[in-house]
Amino acid sequence: MGGDDDGVRGCGGRLMATRHVLLYTSADDVVSKAPAHFPAHSARLNEFYARGVLLGVGTFGDPQSQGSMAIFTTRKAAEEFVRDDPFVLGGVVSAWEVREWNEVEFDQTP
Repeated sequence: MGGDDDGVRGCGGRLMATRHVLLYTSADDVVSKAPAHFPAHSARLNEFYARGVLLGVGTFGDPQSQGSMAIFTTRKAAEEFVRDDPFVLGGVVSAWEVREWNEVEFDQTP
């Protein structure tokens, strides 16, 4: 987009906001490691959602090879989440990355 949203308008949309996507790479044997940490991880997700800074979360088709992602309103919120996430601390996640994502809203008229 090069700093402006002309490309976004060209596809029938407009730039809404910059979000921050947290990408997790799963550790080996995530299926056996995750259950022990899931209740605390889920509670953390719910806390950030209740604060309004977590917009969505989920795994990709194959969590072992493709990992998972979460969308946050700010980089600060994403990094705060990671800092004490039981999945990170418990070795369920082997690596993580936060990427900026430009959300686009499309015109709903035909």
